[in-house]
Amino acid sequence: MQFGAVIQTHPPASRTVHLAKLAEQYGFQYVWTFDSHILWEEPYVIYSAILAQTNRVIVGPMVTNPATRDWTVTASTFATLNEMYGNRTIIGIGRGDSAVRVTNGKPTTLAELRESIHVIRELANSRSVEYNGAQLQLPWSKGSHVDVWVAAYGPLALKLTGEVGDGFILQLADLDIAEWMIKSVRDAAEKAGRDPMAVKFCVAAPFYVGHDMEHMRNQTRWFGGMVGNHVADIVAKYGEGSAVPKALTDYIKARQGYDYNEHGLAGNSHTDFVPDEIVDRFCLLGTAEQHIEKLKALKELGVDQFAGYLQHDHKEETLRVYGETVIPALREHVVAKA
Repeated sequence: MQFGAVIQTHPPASRTVHLAKLAEQYGFQYVWTFDSHILWEEPYVIYSAILAQTNRVIVGPMVTNPATRDWTVTASTFATLNEMYGNRTIIGIGRGDSAVRVTNGKPTTLAELRESIHVIRELANSRSVEYNGAQLQLPWSKGSHVDVWVAAYGPLALKLTGEVGDGFILQLADLDIAEWMIKSVRDAAEKAGRDPMAVKFCVAAPFYVGHDMEHMRNQTRWFGGMVGNHVADIVAKYGEGSAVPKALTDYIKARQGYDYNEHGLAGNSHTDFVPDEIVDRFCLLGTAEQHIEKLKALKELGVDQFAGYLQHDHKEETLRVYGETVIPALREHVVAKA
């Protein structure tokens, strides 16, 4: 299993870069950031600084969307970063949440998401693509490589992911939901004539190593509220009797609303509806041993990467414990002499 750290781009940017460097030092292979340009600092600028001050980590958004940037600009940005730093980027993309809703916009359609994935991937991988009736290519881009991983929850979005995504980003760590969604994506990939095992799976969720469960839950309860935004969309589209697991849909019945001014912030004031059970199921909380146990279960389901959200008051220590204890426990054990 590989590991990523997910960071909000709060100022100062140097703090984001510091955490990215620390993640690399502790053995994380990926550094992801939120991409919501009104709420926080513009991440694509910060990627250049992260890549310049690290050696190995792969960097990208969790997640961008097709609405806030022209697709050719997104492709050009990542192709440029790859030319500068040697193919160390990745693109997570979804229909859009805070980045579009803060500006009174709406998430894009699945058709738009599908088309944007194609255009961005082709251009960012130094290939030609048709866009707005023109055949386009970045003439200066040679040998660029970037995968596009799709964030999804609903049945049709999972189907799209299996059909076109290089990877699938599931933003919660519930074992039952993960099993259902991974199967949905793999089934869609197989029906589309793709190798279902070629689609990579990333589970992204808050992770906090400690002993005070009440404190850890209160620091990560925001996540149930964030996920609830997407679940509310699913319920509105499909109704409560859809194929989506009840473990995902039932808890939002007490949801009253959402304030994007507190999006992704520990201790925010509008996630009281999220019960402790959901926090425990969606996140990784507890001792290192408890983290290892849940991560091994996720690995058994086919999860290739765990990406941990660092939106809490124990960032450095959680990275340290993962680097020294958790990540080694999930690696293949190699001995010097058999």
